Amino acid sequence: MKTVRISLNSIDKVKSFVNDLSKFDYDFDLVSGRYVIDAKSIMGIFSLDLSKPIDLNIHANQDVDEVLAALSPYMID
Repeated sequence: MKTVRISLNSIDKVKSFVNDLSKFDYDFDLVSGRYVIDAKSIMGIFSLDLSKPIDLNIHANQDVDEVLAALSPYMID
C-alpha cells in the first residue's frame, strides 16, 4: 500500500479525479480524520471536508508509477 496527500478543492477536480481512478483496477481509499471512504465514489468524496488535504491510500502490490503519474495534478508535495 502507498499513501499520498492530495487536494480536491473544486467540483471539477473531484470529477476528473474519479474518472482518472476508474481507469485502474486497484482499490483506493480516501482518509480524512476518522473517515475512510472509497475514492471512486463521487458521493463519498463530497461527504468529506474538501478544504483540507486528504490522504489517498493506494492498495496495490505492484509498482504504482503509472497511478502516481495520473494522480500528479492532485498531489501535494
